Amino acid sequence: MYSILTGNCPRCHEESMYENPNPYVLSKIFSMNERCSHCGLKYKIEPSFFYGAMYVSYAVGVAFAVAAFVISFLFIGTSLLTTFISIVATLIVFMPLIIRLSRNIWINFFVKYDPDAVKKYKAAKS
Repeated sequence: MYSILTGNCPRCHEESMYENPNPYVLSKIFSMNERCSHCGLKYKIEPSFFYGAMYVSYAVGVAFAVAAFVISFLFIGTSLLTTFISIVATLIVFMPLIIRLSRNIWINFFVKYDPDAVKKYKAAKS
């Protein structure tokens, strides 16, 4: 869960997978480091690996849209048009965050946390 929320390496949790950890720098939103410098994990496991994150992105986007609907329509009591506008605005504002979050979730499906990964990597290098 930690690496999903922070964008850190899913194996060792030591460094960010992204060149710029801020998802709102739109020119660098997809720029990732090639490997983790602490445990050696290659982030792009295979070509087009993160295409699968599109499916996760859809689910995360739906969750954000449902949350916007519940807050706007049920809690605040706005009209349906205003609720629709709030859903669209929410998806636009949070899209960089949704993209990064879906990539983090996708890689965590395939790579598990290993607290000894750094030790193993350094032992293998020497």
